[in-house]
Amino acid sequence: MFALVDLSGEQIIVQEKNTYFIPKQEAEPGTEITFDSVLLTTDDSKTIVGNPFVKKASVKVKVLEHLQDDKVIVFKKKRRISYKKTVGHRQQYTKVEVTGIVAGKE
Repeated sequence: MFALVDLSGEQIIVQEKNTYFIPKQEAEPGTEITFDSVLLTTDDSKTIVGNPFVKKASVKVKVLEHLQDDKVIVFKKKRRISYKKTVGHRQQYTKVEVTGIVAGKE
């Protein structure tokens, strides 16, 4: 069974007992979060597509840890002027494990 979940503008396909990196969530490691914005659920027999979300469907995840991605360096320069600028950015993520998927109703 898997589900398509909308998290902070990103659509992520999740399955039970798998770990995923999602945009940073405001939750402590070890706590459990429930996401209700499920766009699609499917199992062996049927697929339920939401309009826009599936009614009574949810995904439960356990927060494992908060991480940062590798640093991305941005370098700006304008020729013939002494303008140079270097900026670094590290995106923050939350590592979660899916503990349960509730399929919902059509």
